[in-house]
Order: sequence, then structure tokens, then C-alpha cells
Amino acid sequence: MDKHNITVKVCMGTGGIAAGGAEVLDAFVKEVSSSGIAAEVGKRCSSEKVGCRGLCAKDVLVDVIIGDQKVTYEHVKTDMVPRIVQEHIVGNAPVTEWAAGEDYHNFHNRQQKVVLSDCGNIDPEDINAYIAVKGYVAARKVVTSMSPSEVVGIIKASGLRGRGGAGFPTATKWEIAGKQEAARKYLICNADEGDPGAFMDRSVIEGNPHAVIEGMIIGAYAIGSDKGYVYIRAEYPLAVERLKKALEDARSQNLLGKGIMGTSFDFDILIKLGAGAFVCGEETALIASIEGQRGMPRAKPPFPVYQGLWGKPTVINNVETLANVPYIMRNGPEWFASFGTEKSKGTKVFAITGKIKNSGLIEVPMGIPLREIIYDIGGGIEGGRQFKAVQTGGPSGGCIPADLLDTPVDFESLAKVGSIVGSGGMVVLDETDCMVNIAKFFLEFTRSESCGKCVPCRIGTKRLLEILERITRGEGKPGDIPLLEEMSVDIKLASLCGLGQTAPNPVLSTIKYFRHEYEAHINEKRCPAGVCRDLLTYSVLPEACKGCGACLRACPAGAVTGEKKKLHSIDASLCVKCGACFDACKFKAVKKE
Repeated sequence: MDKHNITVKVCMGTGGIAAGGAEVLDAFVKEVSSSGIAAEVGKRCSSEKVGCRGLCAKDVLVDVIIGDQKVTYEHVKTDMVPRIVQEHIVGNAPVTEWAAGEDYHNFHNRQQKVVLSDCGNIDPEDINAYIAVKGYVAARKVVTSMSPSEVVGIIKASGLRGRGGAGFPTATKWEIAGKQEAARKYLICNADEGDPGAFMDRSVIEGNPHAVIEGMIIGAYAIGSDKGYVYIRAEYPLAVERLKKALEDARSQNLLGKGIMGTSFDFDILIKLGAGAFVCGEETALIASIEGQRGMPRAKPPFPVYQGLWGKPTVINNVETLANVPYIMRNGPEWFASFGTEKSKGTKVFAITGKIKNSGLIEVPMGIPLREIIYDIGGGIEGGRQFKAVQTGGPSGGCIPADLLDTPVDFESLAKVGSIVGSGGMVVLDETDCMVNIAKFFLEFTRSESCGKCVPCRIGTKRLLEILERITRGEGKPGDIPLLEEMSVDIKLASLCGLGQTAPNPVLSTIKYFRHEYEAHINEKRCPAGVCRDLLTYSVLPEACKGCGACLRACPAGAVTGEKKKLHSIDASLCVKCGACFDACKFKAVKKE
């Protein structure tokens, strides 16, 4: 084993930092330099920050690489560092009880990484680290030896479709924009990721910003643009910081600016910070925001490729779409098209969250069944509970039930079952989730994020939400379900932009697959999942009560009575349904229904 090449890689994505990654990295640096082993391995041992490693549930994740052998440690804390350094780095004996187990390896082995292939492996703040893994090779070849039409042809042959939601063919956008006669054209990277539970674009920029920049250079060359924008949420400070540094470093090496790479091609990129408006993920609202106007969509046509930013032809691609481009140009369109399905080529990055054991960031080939993502990669449902549904596509998507778990994850298949791929959010729900409440949650989000420009979205989402709130309070009426369905269809058909057109999807999909839960709320005034507070009742099970008094002490309303070591009871007229008694009882003697 070659001990002359020792590297420690610490996850320093947002999740890793939140779990203590910065402290762990600092501990490795200090331990190696101050523990008396510097003379032996100090000059040959480097500690590096890397982006998101994917399995966020196991952070802080650390790789110790000695020669060509790598050991990954999970849940690393600063007090674990001295032992890892002494036993593994110095003694060449990995600390096996802290090493990543079967879950970690199953999580990664079943993925197919393109966009994430370098994320988590290289230092995102070091341009030379990206260059060392063939970064900017594709861009250099494109601007020095290829025509714009040749570039478009390769992207078209790859079958790359937009990864931001609608799945529109990327090459078609580029081709149309390239044919427009205009003094200036724009290329915009849409990094305004706003879906609840989604962190794909953020993690890609945090972990490998240069891949996005290189993709933008290639796209700009293909359409004839000399100016680009990255529209990114201000709530992503780490991504913004790393993107700024990446742009500065790229300019310093003549990869951006005037006459890039010694050619006559000029292209530079500016950052535009978004203020957190979800609707600005819609391309015309995003354009309005860059122009300094209120972020509100406009009617289409004309589409941005004809008249976009300041009336000029504009191509808008999302982060993941652009990050795919360098790898396609480097490895060939056939390579990319070999992944996925006939109509949905390549891979897709997803953020899997919710009631799943291995939450995190994954990249899988299009067409993979939902079951494989949730059980083989995600490790199944947390706490051994029963899987109920998975929400894909964020607030614009739908809830897919257990009997459709073998549905392939691609644009066409998810559309058939009433959902969408979207930007890549995937929220897993279990038996403790109420589907009426889930629909209400997403409607609360879309209603509050509506720009208010068109009546169907502004008023329609509000009325939908009012009905759902009434149902979860136990005030549902027999005609509420058909009314929800009718209103949802009208809102989808009449809304101006994609926000309103897709806002009713969670309502329609939960009614379609979980109608019985709506009926229980309306007809029986009962929440089957025991979530909707106004529909709950609490009682004491005589056979289980020990008279310990824990429920009595926890109750804030004085609804629990009883003497020590005797049966306690709950007065329903005083109960505020807070659940404190249920949580306090160690003997499961409090029944919630």
C-alpha cells in the first residue's frame, strides 16, 4: 500500500456543516499537525472539504483514502478524530465499528451518477480540483473546434430534457434561440429551487459549481450568447459563496470574459439573487425579477427563446440540466442516452426526504421503479412503519400510493399516475400521515406563493384551502369532494402559469387514491391517521393504566383526573386535544382515535 498519498475528505455541504463538518475538518487538520506524527505523515496527508456526499442521514461523512484504498466513516464527531488518525492513518488499521455499513453501500451502489459523479469527491472551492477530473475539457473543445450547430446536434442526440419540471428538450430551446437574429442573446441558469423538501440544485452548486459554469459556457456558445445569469435564491448562502468564488477563479484562468480560452468568443456570467418568491421559478416571472420588476408571470407566447430578458432571445435551463452538458460533450451522446428510457434519457437527481430511513441526495437512471428508490436505496420506512405514499414533484406534483410503487420514475409514467418528475423533490409518507392534511399543507404553500396576477390561482387556491381546512376541522359537507374536484379542474385550465396550473395536483391525487380518508373526515368526523387535532378524542384504557400520574401531570387543561395507582380518566369537555397525555404515558394506556 502506498502511504505517500493520504487524503481525508470531509463532507462540507450544508447538511455536513450542520452536523459539525467544519469542526471535524478542523480537528483532522490539527490532529495531524500537532500530535507528533507530522514528521511521519504530515507532508503526505491532506484534509479536504468536499460537497454533499448524498447520504445526509449519516453526516458527518468522512473518507480516509490511503493509496487506492478508501474507508468511509459515518456520524463522525470531533472526539472520534484522534482515534481515526492514530489507528487508521498512522497504524493503517481502520476503525471498523465506525465505518459505513451495508446501508451506505446499498445507497450508493444502486445509483448511476453523472451530475453527481464529482460532487462529494472534489473540493468545490478549488478550480484545479475540477480541472484535474477533466473539467473544462469539453468547453475548450467546443469553443476552439466545433460549430454551434454541432454542439446542438450532440445535445439533441443525447435526448437531454430539461430537469426543472416540464421536461422540454434542451436542444430544441438552443436550436430555436440560435436561429434568432439579435444583437444580444441571454442564457439564464434557473437556480430558484423552492419546492419544500428539495435541495438538488443547491447541493450541485455547493458541491461542483464549475460543472454548471462549464455547461453555461457550452450553452452560450451554442446559441450565440455573450452574457449569462445565474438566478439563485438568497437563502442559499453557501451555494452563493462557492459560486462567486468559482466565477472569479474561472475569469482568472480566461475561462470567462473576453476572448475566452484564446478565441474570439466572449461570455461572462452574473449572479442575480432571488428574494424567495416561489413563483420566480417560472421563467417569465424570473425574467421580470432580473429586469427589476415584480416577479409575476406573463402570458405566452411569445416564449423567452423569441422574446425574453429585455425583449431579447433568452434560453433558461435549470442547474441540473446545465451540469449534465459537460459530461455529455465529454463522453458522447450515446453514452448519456444509454441510461434511462426511450423517451426519458439519462439520469435524474432526487432529494429523498420524509419518513425514510436514508434521507439524502441521489442520482438514478430514468425509469427506475419507485420501489427500488424507497426500499433498496432509501432503506425503507423509518421506524419500520408502513409505507403510505410518496409525493413527487413538490407542490406541483401528486401523491403516489403503495399499490403503484412499481411505477417507473420518468416523465411519462409519473404523468400517467397524476404526478410529475418536477425538479426532483421526493417526500415519503407513512401510515402516520393524513392525506387530507398533506393536501392542505401543499395548498397552504401554493396559495401563499401565488403572485395574485390571475383570478383562478389567486382566488381558486384560497377557496380550495378553505374547504380543506373545514374538512380537517370536522366541518366537512357531503358535497365537498366533488366540489374540490370541479374547482381543481377549473383552476388547472384557467390559470396563467405553471404554479396555478399544477397547484391542485396534490388535491386531485389524494382524492383519487385516498378518497376513503376524505370520506372518513366528512362523514364520520374521524381522521384515520390520528393527525387532525379537531377530530381526535383521547381516552384511558383501563387494562393498561397503572395510575402513575404521568398523564395527569402533563395535561395543561386539568382534563385528567385520578388517584395514584388507580385508574385515571379524561374529561372530553375539558380536553384541548394537545396530545400531552398520549406522549407522557409510558404504558400506552392513553388511546388516541
